[in-house]
Amino acid sequence: MPRLRLPWPLPALLGWGGAWALFIALRALGLRDDVALVLACLAGVAASAWGATWWRRLCIAAGFPLSLALSGLVALPGWAWLLPLALGLLVYPLNAWRDAPLFPTPLHALHRLPAHAPLREGAAVLDAGCGLGHGLRALRRAYPAARLHGVEWSWPLRLLCGLRCPWARVWRGNIWRLDWSPYALVYLFQRPESIARAALKAQAQMRPGAWLASLEFEAAEWQPAACVRAADGRPVWLYRMPMQSRDTPAADEAARPPDGGNARELFAGVACASGHPVLTRLRPEIITMRAGLQPGRRTPRGPVRPAAGTARHWCAPAA
Repeated sequence: MPRLRLPWPLPALLGWGGAWALFIALRALGLRDDVALVLACLAGVAASAWGATWWRRLCIAAGFPLSLALSGLVALPGWAWLLPLALGLLVYPLNAWRDAPLFPTPLHALHRLPAHAPLREGAAVLDAGCGLGHGLRALRRAYPAARLHGVEWSWPLRLLCGLRCPWARVWRGNIWRLDWSPYALVYLFQRPESIARAALKAQAQMRPGAWLASLEFEAAEWQPAACVRAADGRPVWLYRMPMQSRDTPAADEAARPPDGGNARELFAGVACASGHPVLTRLRPEIITMRAGLQPGRRTPRGPVRPAAGTARHWCAPAA
């Protein structure tokens, strides 16, 4: 069943309304204003997971304390207004901002991985930066016989993930200091800025034959072993250890025909110039091949050219 996505600004309205309702209910039960403020802000931070982008999450989390401050409903000391900031830093520590604060993995995003990255029964799989456990749940659907592990830097998220995923081993830790060598597959849903660092770490630590899987973001310096499409159309990039740099001559040789010459380019030129009715039908694909484009690897603006010396690679469409 696809994951429910609420249209914006409904997540913000629900988050703000829920925080306000909790605050009023706690005051009615006789709790002190500062305690009610902390609990209501914590509820707003939890609701920020509904936001599809970083700015929307910030808007949801900050909506209640800002509206409470402007309302003048309660008189709190100045230090009390630092509590919402402290809660935000607790859930999203500063060093975690360089990675991915909270990017949930869709439940069916990884269902095609076993066809391209098969694992033996009982293999150890790591979700590096597991957040609330969305990635672990997707990995469990893809590899039900694997031993699943999750590491998360934020204490609240680690506790919530442990409650949501009792069948996985989840602990608090830094993904960059953790040794990745025991794992047969490491899954990441990071930011574009940190995926290159993750690829270098995998290349240095993971054993031959192990896999690195990255949802949506490609490690541009390395040749992928496969690229599959998730149910929502986003790419899942797979890299098998040891990875091969795109700049190595071997990657370019892998893209050449068996005779090692330019037979493919020669055939393309003859076909386009001949005007033969059968070959004419193949002309768009031939022209694409001559230009060195990758029809299966697209950006929002269309095909992209590979870097010099790289092998051509196709990203399989969604099933």
